[in-house]
Amino acid sequence: MRVFVTGATGFIGSAIVQELINAGHQVVGLARSDAAADALTKLGIEVHRGALDDLDSLKRSAAASDGVIHTAFIHDFSDYAANGETDRRAVEALGAALVGSGRPLVITSGITVLPSGRLGSEDEEADPNSISAPRVASEKVVLSLASQGVRASVVRLPPSVHGDGDRGFVPALIAIAREKGVSVYVGDGLNRWPAVHRLDAAHLFRLAFEKGSAGARFHGVADEGVPVKQIAEVIGRRLNVPIVAKSPEGAADHFGWLGHFLSVDCPASSVLTQERLGWIPKQPALIADLDRADYFET
Repeated sequence: MRVFVTGATGFIGSAIVQELINAGHQVVGLARSDAAADALTKLGIEVHRGALDDLDSLKRSAAASDGVIHTAFIHDFSDYAANGETDRRAVEALGAALVGSGRPLVITSGITVLPSGRLGSEDEEADPNSISAPRVASEKVVLSLASQGVRASVVRLPPSVHGDGDRGFVPALIAIAREKGVSVYVGDGLNRWPAVHRLDAAHLFRLAFEKGSAGARFHGVADEGVPVKQIAEVIGRRLNVPIVAKSPEGAADHFGWLGHFLSVDCPASSVLTQERLGWIPKQPALIADLDRADYFET
């Protein structure tokens, strides 16, 4: 199948591209820059020049495909609400090109759209008051598209998608600990983050594209909930710096925008995802993966 992938050069998107190629699919990747286009060309895949806010371009490429996997997102948390709105419009544009076709559209969301403090499941709707509220609107668009002849589904990813080349929250925590000489967790550190390896996540996206039902929500979760204190302990030991607890207020001063995410308790299950798609995570768990020299090379 001809698959249009947004975010194709990203940490997760590039793994999805390779997963699709290995499964025999033809991939078209969205490229905003010359550097991204060159990277996609080197992978041997077709390049579609455009951007998330170029809605006509998105529609054209989606219409010419057998389906879409949408992983691109503007990860600027200083303007999270505006970037969530850009994502919603992009999902609407991609879906509009597929209405009535029965073709798949798989979009990316986050586990943190769910209510905090309890084990989240796939069948739960996103909470408009969640820490990731700007992404809730995109999930609602998917449900609307599912009733319009699009096999639209959502893959929710955890705060930590880890593995070689990680560009997410954990490397940010490492950088702050190295800069400030202390590895910090919030409160008692028992709040939990789910996690998944990027290769397991890529495999899930392919299965959702090939087999996912309209309106389905899938969880890319291998570790249901890793206490954040355990992450801080590995970072402290690897960097040989003290491990310290801070209050939520102190964490905000220490981490900036990341402090809010560091204190969230968002364990989640992928039991239904595994049952419905036959997805089985096989890669190393977060703590085992983090406890390697690769994460701490500068």
